[in-house]
Amino acid sequence: MKSLRNLLLLALGLSAICPAFTFAQKKKKYIVNGYVGGFRGLVKTEDIDAEKLTHINYAFVNVQDSLAVLTNLATDSTNFRKLNEMKAAKNPDLKILISIGGWSWSENFSDAVLTETSRRKFAKSSVDIVRKFNLDGVDIDWEYPAMRGEEGNVFRPEDKQNFTLMFKAIREELDMLEKEKSRDYQLTTAVGGSKSFVDNTEMGLAHPFLDYVFIMTYDYGGKNGTVGHHTNLYDYGDGEDGSSADRSVKNFMAAGVPASKIVLGAAFYGKGWEAASANNHGLGEKRIKAVQGGGYTKLKDTLINQNGYKKFYDEKAKAPYLFNDSTKVLISYEDEKSIQDKCEYVKKNKLAGIFFWEYFNDPKEYLINEISKNLD
Repeated sequence: MKSLRNLLLLALGLSAICPAFTFAQKKKKYIVNGYVGGFRGLVKTEDIDAEKLTHINYAFVNVQDSLAVLTNLATDSTNFRKLNEMKAAKNPDLKILISIGGWSWSENFSDAVLTETSRRKFAKSSVDIVRKFNLDGVDIDWEYPAMRGEEGNVFRPEDKQNFTLMFKAIREELDMLEKEKSRDYQLTTAVGGSKSFVDNTEMGLAHPFLDYVFIMTYDYGGKNGTVGHHTNLYDYGDGEDGSSADRSVKNFMAAGVPASKIVLGAAFYGKGWEAASANNHGLGEKRIKAVQGGGYTKLKDTLINQNGYKKFYDEKAKAPYLFNDSTKVLISYEDEKSIQDKCEYVKKNKLAGIFFWEYFNDPKEYLINEISKNLD
């Protein structure tokens, strides 16, 4: 026993002075995925707590002429190199995926996947980026198939079937890369949380090609031009047609997506609106205009119960919000308690895990630390 104890002490000492001599990191039971915005420029990888993540989705890759395109090759290639170096040093199990599209770069998806030829072209170019930069897979963030997203987006009824066929084509390209490299590659998608997204896609047919489905359970807001929560876990109010993470998850499961593939979304930023009146602290009141919300670190350090804003927690919705009586501004956001509630929901409903937009919205890591505490 004494010799075993001495060996353990020696190992601990070596791991402290030699980073290569470390114990294997405990494999995480749940997905913890953070979107990292490369669109801002060079990523400060030294500020990413890689040990607390299982996945990083690098946002974004553009779609042009039926190709997945890095619009700033010098910056993107540097970011990929730095992310891979961080992965090797801090968390070799981390998966780094390119995320294609997003709100601003989804206008050409419909054209890119319209025919078998264009789908093959798009799929090959997507996987070529993964191959070239030694990454771990592809994430598709098409906002939105068969529906208008940003003004000017191309969309058509055929998107419904082509959305599925796109995943089939990409999966086949990834399968070829797996044979080439003798390792696994992942295919995921970020999907809108609305019932209309479910109705305009074939998620029951698409999910077999996918490893995970990231439901964007945020950006809800109030219905019919009213002020409401933007990332609430449950419905609130008296109506039967509200928006919530729970409702979104149930809609996707009803469409055929298994719970084990669903990853719940969390917002690391707040959204604000000016309400027409201060009744009910602005909730349910007519929306006058949008107001800057800001990332959670900023909210926690400068606005929560400060500068005229008072914090409230909607127990029915499981959602915090701020309200300023003098300006009638409500800010809906995510905090430590709502993150804890979402983590419990993930465990209770046997979902795959949690993801969030966007890592650097919370540089002091208040929320990633809460996820890490509650999802082992």
